[in-house]
Amino acid sequence: MQFFGGSAAAEIAPSPAAPPGTATGLAGNNANMLYIFNRSGVCLLYREWHRPLHTLDAQQDQKLMFGLLFSLRSFTTKIDPTSVDKGNLGVPLLPGQGCSFYSFHTNTYKLSLLESPSGVKVILITHPKTGDMREPLRYIYNIYVEYVVKNPLYVNGTPIKCELFNTNLDQYVKTLI
Repeated sequence: MQFFGGSAAAEIAPSPAAPPGTATGLAGNNANMLYIFNRSGVCLLYREWHRPLHTLDAQQDQKLMFGLLFSLRSFTTKIDPTSVDKGNLGVPLLPGQGCSFYSFHTNTYKLSLLESPSGVKVILITHPKTGDMREPLRYIYNIYVEYVVKNPLYVNGTPIKCELFNTNLDQYVKTLI
């Protein structure tokens, strides 16, 4: 089942092919870290694959990441040249409100973001030369819906501890080279 674009006939495959355009020609896996936050800012999942340097503890890292996203979203809405109603800087916005950003990059990493209509945020940190990651993020979100949201044993708002989700996520991330 597809939740973002595509046809309803497309199902989650156990070993999906990488979306076109995600390869960079660089050796190895480009995905370094993945965060999934709910709309309240609770980190449901934090995964590392190839993080070269650990500078913060996981909890502090998660708080900084959510604060960065909150600030960037507020900032992009405030400077949006097409909107007359700017609101107050720092006031929480509902999903779909205001101007949005999808990614930014520095000389050492690229941050890509997908925010679902329900407020779930999927953030992927990759190599700075990685291409557009919107399709891979949609696919990761669809894996999340399929194996976590639809799981009757999962309690909403708690950290994700579903082995089937983790296995499928790892298989998919390995294709993002």
